[in-house]
Amino acid sequence: MRRVLSVSEITSQVRRLLEQHVGTIWITGEITNLRAQSSGHLYFSLKDAFAQLNCVLFKSEQVGDRSALRDGQKVILRGEMTVYEARGQYQLRVTAVELQGIGALQIAFEKLKQKLQAEGLFSTDRKRPLPRFPQRIGVVTSPTGAAIHDVLRVIERRNPSLEIIFVPCSVQGQPAASEIASSIRLLNRFAETNHLDLILVTRGGGSLEDLWAFNEEVVARAIFHSQIPVVSAVGHEIDFTISDFVADLRAATPSAAAEIITEGVFSSYRFISEAGVWLRQRVRQRLDRERRNVTQVQQRLNRVHPRLWLNEKLQHLDDLHLNLHRCVKHDLHKKLVGWKNLQERLSRVHPQRILKLRRDVLFSETERLREQMHHRLEKLRHRLERVETRLKLLSPAHVLARGYSITRDPLTGKIVRSAKDVQTGQQIVTTLQQGEITSTIDDKSEA
Repeated sequence: MRRVLSVSEITSQVRRLLEQHVGTIWITGEITNLRAQSSGHLYFSLKDAFAQLNCVLFKSEQVGDRSALRDGQKVILRGEMTVYEARGQYQLRVTAVELQGIGALQIAFEKLKQKLQAEGLFSTDRKRPLPRFPQRIGVVTSPTGAAIHDVLRVIERRNPSLEIIFVPCSVQGQPAASEIASSIRLLNRFAETNHLDLILVTRGGGSLEDLWAFNEEVVARAIFHSQIPVVSAVGHEIDFTISDFVADLRAATPSAAAEIITEGVFSSYRFISEAGVWLRQRVRQRLDRERRNVTQVQQRLNRVHPRLWLNEKLQHLDDLHLNLHRCVKHDLHKKLVGWKNLQERLSRVHPQRILKLRRDVLFSETERLREQMHHRLEKLRHRLERVETRLKLLSPAHVLARGYSITRDPLTGKIVRSAKDVQTGQQIVTTLQQGEITSTIDDKSEA
């Protein structure tokens, strides 16, 4: 007997088989066709060279940094195989994500870069200038790498007198970052008791994984806290590491760093070599000028006898002395007059005089205020008495004292103003000056 299944039934059976026999799996591949919905769910395909698998990452799943997922990113996913029955397609419901390869390193690089930049480690305001003529530098790199040989070759050619304190360390692998940071701190301790102009942190080119030690936070903070200016020269010209951003100067290559460090001395060679010629020219020019001056003096001496010249100068000195005496006497008189004027002005603004004037004004204002306040109080007292008299005249108690009474309905409390307001047999309450009377109405007449 044949059994005919509906599409929904066969799809449900396939889903149960997948979930029971495959269940939770780990799978690796490359993300493609990534779509982020407004609901917060992510839909994408995981592919390799021969096949692809539909995947869904629901908003409720806690998988870390979702922004790291992008097309082309290699990942390892954990999830449950299931079937989306509405479309009849099998898919992986993702519950965990691990990044793989260069993409993961690049993401870690960007996150650390953003963190340190927010803390101010890359600020240009804190970067220090390099000394123009360094005498002793510290070099942190591998003793077997190409970088140290490139640096030494350039320094030997451009400034062989430069002293180098070499601190060997690993520049690649697991312990490299801590060794680099320790070497920088060691050179700073050395500089506390010895002269050290700058520190060069360097290594040759390589892949992102090879250069990763220079992207570690421990290295960045060691450079940031260094009391000695730091030059970073890691990799080739296209390579950038975290240490490049933190350092006081970034050089494209180790050789370029050595050229920058020795530029001051190297560029001075030509100046020094030409200094002799320049000095000889300057001395010759100065001698020629002084020789001409001596010739001119000799000619003047020949025309005027020294005794006459001296007498003229002595007469001029007497004139100056007389003018000086007159100027001093005139200036002294002027200062004396000015001093007397200032003394007179000071007596007019003496604090005791000003204080007396202010005290008189204060006394006058106090008396005036007291009089005004007394007048105001009297005025208010009279006004209060008038208001009190009017209140007494209008007071119900005053009316009652004159022999009048007030009749009220005891139930409603309303005042009875007319015979129409009450009925025969009704009780009423009459208030007198002293006490109240309760009455019953036997008869009434309306006017």
